[in-house]
Amino acid sequence: MSVAGKYECVTRSPMGDQTSILTVEVDGASFSGSNSGPMGNMEITGGTVDGNTISWSSNITVPMPMKLDCTATIDGDALNGTVTAGMFGSFPMTGKRIG
Repeated sequence: MSVAGKYECVTRSPMGDQTSILTVEVDGASFSGSNSGPMGNMEITGGTVDGNTISWSSNITVPMPMKLDCTATIDGDALNGTVTAGMFGSFPMTGKRIG
């Protein structure tokens, strides 16, 4: 099963649970897309696909400018991963395929 699709995600951050819709558009060993939530739309940069594991970065401006580094493994319709926010550490992210 391809990792391409849309996922309803929750990231457990120090500011509380952050919900978003992660869109993954695969092109060989790379992918593009976005992660959209109440804080805005984060474009994905440097998206890579290795089997059922995806890795990417996003830049946020709210609550402060920061680069997020993300990795997730997709098992069927379930997504489990980690969001690393620089000096703030890493936070778990879970999700499920939608649509």
